Amino acid sequence: MTIKDLPLEERPRERLKELGAEKLSNAELLAVILRTGSRNETAVRLSERIIYQAGGLRFLPDYTLEELQEMKGIGIAKAVQVKAALELGRRMASTLRPEGISLSSPQDVSAFLMEEMRYYRKEYFKIVLMNTKNQILSVENISVGSLNSSIVHPREIFNMPVKKSAASIILVHNHPSGDPNPSREDLDVTRRLVDAGNIIGIKVLDHIIIGEGKYVSLKEMGFMD
Repeated sequence: MTIKDLPLEERPRERLKELGAEKLSNAELLAVILRTGSRNETAVRLSERIIYQAGGLRFLPDYTLEELQEMKGIGIAKAVQVKAALELGRRMASTLRPEGISLSSPQDVSAFLMEEMRYYRKEYFKIVLMNTKNQILSVENISVGSLNSSIVHPREIFNMPVKKSAASIILVHNHPSGDPNPSREDLDVTRRLVDAGNIIGIKVLDHIIIGEGKYVSLKEMGFMD
């Protein structure tokens, strides 16, 4: 069965035009990008298999062009289309202009950074610099790799907040496993940075850990009282 054999209301492009992109499944959206299936599969069925073989949509960006082409039904043209679409999504997430956005809760921080950080395959540690009105001055990348006290030394953390006269900061990092629950190292690093911030006069408001579609706030959990 090809896409043309499907009822009109089941064709992904027609469904997108009628219902909007947000109503389509992941497989349907990928099928729109691929445009065609293979001899034995519709574009939707091919897309479902690609996502399944990747272990889920969140792992698809990790695949190289060569690895995509190893999947049955994927040639160089389809592999390039998939990589281009994923890269556009990544760039959209990384080019947000945060200046002036107000953050008043852990949910706000999570909503702001979730889509960028939830798919990272390594641990990224960032700080959100805030002014006295809890508006974002900037978001700074501090380190990439496993979180430990040597990587997130107070000197590296507070250098930019001091330069930009930040009133406070929020610590944010991701767990590639998808589980945002804090490790002992997370708690130790947080306490160390809170103490350093109190000495410098730049308050550490929270430490948000991003997982797969969920987050943990160490402030809400009572670890920063």
